[in-house]
This record gives sequence, structure tokens and C-alpha cells, in this order.
Amino acid sequence: MNYDIIVIGSGPGGYVAAIRAAQLGKKVALIEKSELGGVCLNWGCIPTKALLKSAQVLEYLMHAQDYGIETTKPKYDFTKIVGRSRQVADGMSKGIQFLMKKNKIDVHFGFATIGKGKSITVKAEDGSTKDLLAKNIIIATGARSRNLPNLPIDGKKVIGYREALVMKEVPKSMVVVGSGAIGVEFSYFYHQLGTEITLVEYDKNIMPREDEEVSKELHKVFTKKGIKILTGTSVEGYNDEKKHLKVFLKNHVDNTTSELNAEVILSAVGIEANIENIGLEPLGIKVDKGRIVVDENYQTNIAQIYAIGDVINTPALAHVASAEAIHCVEHICGLHVKPIDYTNIPGCTYCVPEIASLGLTEAQAKKEYGEIKVGKFPFSASGKASASGHKDGFVKLIFDAKYGELLGAHMIGANVTEMIASLVVAKKLETTGHELIKSIHPHPTMSEAVMEAAAAAYGEVIHL
Repeated sequence: MNYDIIVIGSGPGGYVAAIRAAQLGKKVALIEKSELGGVCLNWGCIPTKALLKSAQVLEYLMHAQDYGIETTKPKYDFTKIVGRSRQVADGMSKGIQFLMKKNKIDVHFGFATIGKGKSITVKAEDGSTKDLLAKNIIIATGARSRNLPNLPIDGKKVIGYREALVMKEVPKSMVVVGSGAIGVEFSYFYHQLGTEITLVEYDKNIMPREDEEVSKELHKVFTKKGIKILTGTSVEGYNDEKKHLKVFLKNHVDNTTSELNAEVILSAVGIEANIENIGLEPLGIKVDKGRIVVDENYQTNIAQIYAIGDVINTPALAHVASAEAIHCVEHICGLHVKPIDYTNIPGCTYCVPEIASLGLTEAQAKKEYGEIKVGKFPFSASGKASASGHKDGFVKLIFDAKYGELLGAHMIGANVTEMIASLVVAKKLETTGHELIKSIHPHPTMSEAVMEAAAAAYGEVIHL
């Protein structure tokens, strides 16, 4: 079987690469060892959002009286919550199956190993194998939960995100290790269902990659909700006491140790690339710190072999993988493509309140640009936020003082993940702070806070 392009992995990088290649008239094959859609559609982005929506609905019902609505005490069926999440994921995976047929892409299920001469051996679950040949190969095999040496995931006492998605029952208590997107999203979800959550973060702030003010705001809101947060702390290990786990903690600020009890530990300390046993070493494909090395067009040091998404050293985000996929394929097909601007990548976290950001934090901007202008507008001053009952959070914008260039945008609040895209476009078009101020935003909306934050940076804010 000979193909112009073979893509290994069917996540947001892989299936997008396959479709774009087919659109450009190439004969394409897609290899997947599990479900079409990869981790994102089946075990990540999509099913977690379905779980979070159930938690948000429950939270609304629990606070219905705040809106003048009288209800009985709401109850939930955890089996049905998980079932809905799996149903949503299955529907999305079937959608990818349809797109493969629509675009006449051959799908081969099994584990792929790259050999010499652009050959690929696909080994199916039943042990049977088939050999494929390609002019070009794109590696998009994604990533999995990272294992800590002293906290190995066993799927029962210590779980990763996959197990957290399909637990049989809601635990009474949980220690969440790591406060990135996965950690805070599951902390919110299980807390809302009644689990006693202790969120442990090694860094001095939760969500340590976000702007410090955003991190502190989430810390404040989570604490108010009843989530216990331990920063500057690590989980050193645990003992299985049969009825519970005894979890050992170390505070790295004062070097003190402590213990707490929990039913389960969720390890959310990042990911590691799926690059083992796919043929990289025999071919001499360069790898650095667990990631495949590529150029600006995602080509490895071996001609016509490319890599995109979580297996390379770029932000491990679904939309980044998709953008890299399109760029990579268009380059292979001879189109003129500009390198992706990694300074303008939005990041979103879907806990409550939501977090969305792009560009430089305030600390990074000061270090790189020196003189900057910072504007911040709280949702507590927003009419729409007050009417909606979502007054937590703010919009924070950072500009270069000399030219007014938008350097960073940082939001925390209701629906901010839907608002960030407008600022991605603004930054792409090199919009200035003054242009944002003069761009009329609709009233009453949460998005007015963008205009007001820009105005605050230049001392022109009206409603604060």
C-alpha cells in the first residue's frame, strides 16, 4: 500500500493533518492504535468538558434561590454523569469516522513502527501485521500522563486523568497533585459533587504558568468554595491503610512534613510524549528531553519524516497541534506557509471560574520590554456579570508603553474562554491599546471588560 502521506495518530494533530492532505489531493492513510480522535476527543478535552458542564448545572441548581427560584435539594446520578460524558466522546469519535470516509482517507488500526525507506509496519490487536509505504510520514502520537517516581499511577489508589473520567463512584476525599489545567478542572468537578479536595502544588502559586494575579484570584475563589490548597508543597509518597491512604507531604518553604488521609490520589503533574518503540532510534531521528526535534516546518532530521503536537517541544494544546498539522501538510504540498507565531497562542482552563490567556504575563513583559502599561477591569464592575451572578474575576491587558502593542491578555471569570479569541485576532492584526478602546463593544456583555481594561491601561476607564 503506497501513500503520499501517512499520519500516525488520530488526535487533533493527526486527523486534521490527514483531512488537510486529502483536501490538497494527496493519497492519505491514518494509523490509530485505539479510538479515532485520540486522547482529546476520547479521554481529554471533550469528555472533561461534558463532566464540567454537569457540575456547573448542579452548582446553578444549588444556588437557584439566588436567582429567585425555589427548588428542592438537587440530587445527581454519577453513573449518568459519566455516561453522558462517554456518550459525548463517542459521538465525536464517530464524527471523525465520518470525516475519514468523506475525505477518502484509509484508516488502519494498530501500533505503527517506522522502518527504513519510509516503510511502516502496523501491528493490529490480534497480532496480524501489514506494511505500508509513504513518500511522507507525519508523527502525531500524542502524550499520556506523566508518572512521578514516588507516585506511580496504578489506576486504583493513584489515578491519572483517564481513570478520573470514568470512576465508578464519587470518592469522599481526593488529593490532587499538580494544579495545571487538569488538576484544577478535576478539583472543581469532584468538589462540586461533594468530594473533599486537597490541591497540592509544588510552585508558590496554583496555575503557575498563568499571570500571578490570575493564579491568586483562582486561589481565593477555590478557597472560598471549600477546596483546600497547599502551595510550595509536594507529595512524597503514601501508605495504603486499607480504609484510606495516608499521604505524606513536604512543605518546601519551611521544610516541614505533614500527613493527611484520602481515598484516592489524582496525579496531574503533566504529560510525556508517546514516542517509545515507534522506530525513532534505529532511524536516528533526533530526540531532546523526551521530545522529537523538528524545524520550523516540523520536519525531523530525516527528510520527509515530520512530527507535530505533543511529541515536539511546543505548547501541548489541541489547537496548537491542529495548527501545526495544517502548516506541516501545506509545506509538504509546496504551499507558501508562514511559521506559527507561538507568542499568540491562547490557553484555556475550564474550571469555574474559567481562565483564558495569551502572550506575556506582567512579569515577563516587564523583563522583556521594560516600560509597559497594564489595565485591569474587574467583573464586579460589570453590569452583565452582576446580572448573571458571576462577579468573580477580571480582564487584564498588557501593552508596550512605546507603541501600544498588545503583549498579553489574562482573564478569569465566566465564559472568558469564549472571549479570548477576539484578542488573538487583535494581536495577530497588531492592534494597539487605543484601537481597542475605540472599538465599540456591545452593552451589556462580559466582553465590555476588554474595552474597559484597555481604557484602564491608559487612564481612560469609565466604569471603575
